[in-house]
Amino acid sequence: MTTPATAVATATVAPGSVAAVILAAGKGTRMKSARPKVLHAVLGKPLVSWSVDAVHQAGVVDVICVVGHGKDEVEAVLRARHGEAVRTVVQTQQRGTGHAVQVALPSLSADVAEVLVVCGDTPRLDASRLAALIALRRQRHSLVAMWTTTVSEPRGYGRIVRDEQGAIVAIVEEKDATDAQRRLREVNPGVYCFDAAFLREGLPKLTSNNAAGELYLTDAIALAVERSVGSVVGLDVDEAITLGINDRVQLALAERQARARRVLELRLAGVTILDEAGVVIDSDVSCGEDTTIAASVALHGRTRVGARVSIGQGCVITDCVIDDDVVIHPYSVCDSAHVRSRAVVGPFARLRPAADVGEDAHVGNFVELKKTVLGKGSKANHLAYLGDAVIGAGVNVGAGTITCNYDGHGKYQTTLHDGVFVGSNSTLVAPVTVGQDAYIAAGSVVTDDVPADAVAFGRSRQENKAGRATAVRERNARKAGKSP
Repeated sequence: MTTPATAVATATVAPGSVAAVILAAGKGTRMKSARPKVLHAVLGKPLVSWSVDAVHQAGVVDVICVVGHGKDEVEAVLRARHGEAVRTVVQTQQRGTGHAVQVALPSLSADVAEVLVVCGDTPRLDASRLAALIALRRQRHSLVAMWTTTVSEPRGYGRIVRDEQGAIVAIVEEKDATDAQRRLREVNPGVYCFDAAFLREGLPKLTSNNAAGELYLTDAIALAVERSVGSVVGLDVDEAITLGINDRVQLALAERQARARRVLELRLAGVTILDEAGVVIDSDVSCGEDTTIAASVALHGRTRVGARVSIGQGCVITDCVIDDDVVIHPYSVCDSAHVRSRAVVGPFARLRPAADVGEDAHVGNFVELKKTVLGKGSKANHLAYLGDAVIGAGVNVGAGTITCNYDGHGKYQTTLHDGVFVGSNSTLVAPVTVGQDAYIAAGSVVTDDVPADAVAFGRSRQENKAGRATAVRERNARKAGKSP
């Protein structure tokens, strides 16, 4: 009796001998979204990119993505994430999976011997099992090798039909299945490796004589069986890696599972995650050894975290570079910033795009940096806004200091050279330059450049009126209609 294959060599495939077709043209109506389904994300990565990365990791170089609904958006994402590594073809009318592969076939080079077909909404596609599928087809010299899996609830899946000897003879879509076939629990996850010559010959023979009126790729299985029983072989895989995303409930489940796997992966790689509650670490994030991450931390995009970094509770860090030995205290928000070695950020700090915090520098509580370089060892420890500024080494920025960088029309730069001391509650009106080792007196409004080693007083002289406080109180009481 023929049984599903479960163990096959997983060596990567020879470049050029196999192409991959990713089906990503559908709208995904059950998502209830204006966004194409394949652009919804798990761990910050669009669903279609999970499929692209999996086939690339399996050794497939030539990858074609069939797009349709929202094609401009999908193509833009594919270009941004994968560049020239993915080609696209357009399925103008979505007439089924068989039609989608028909659309892709003319784009395949003549020397392609095998075609791997996967869906663009399956975030757990496993590269080693894709390579195993290709290896199985080669070993068996079959026309088709396909993933199979057994599920407890087969609703919605095409059922795999076998003969008495256990050979696959058909795949029946649920809409077309008999009651007996609907009770089958071995199902088709929609991952195939086809002999390319057979596919080119067989696809034009597909018909839409079914309940959906579509061209089913699964009908190619029957065409293969017509050639000879045993021409279709199955590779049994774990249900978990086959699950596609059809609605937001499944998307949320995939996200939750992916977060747990990511935490496990990082812990095994030497990262301490104190409490995984609320922790989100996107798929493209990297973390160095001996880094510590507290609860409710979110690391997004292409963030790079070095070694021995401490990230406190509630921090949100997106597309940042965090060098070794940095401390980021709780509830800091960093976006497209660079924090250099041994710097300290937070708590409650905000680093906006193009903020560059130098080695050993400090950005304290309620301090915001935007497009600002804070030099080595410099400090802005309290309640400051520094925008469009270049700040040298060893500078002290006092509490309440702001750079006035915007006049309603343009942005202007503030430059503080090495060793500058800025007193508290100072206002620096750009464009302005403060020379090396200069002092800004507390409470100053600085509108002109300050020479090196100078002290700038940009405030009115204090004047005390002796005995006037009583008179002021009496006047204010009369104005309020009260007795002094």
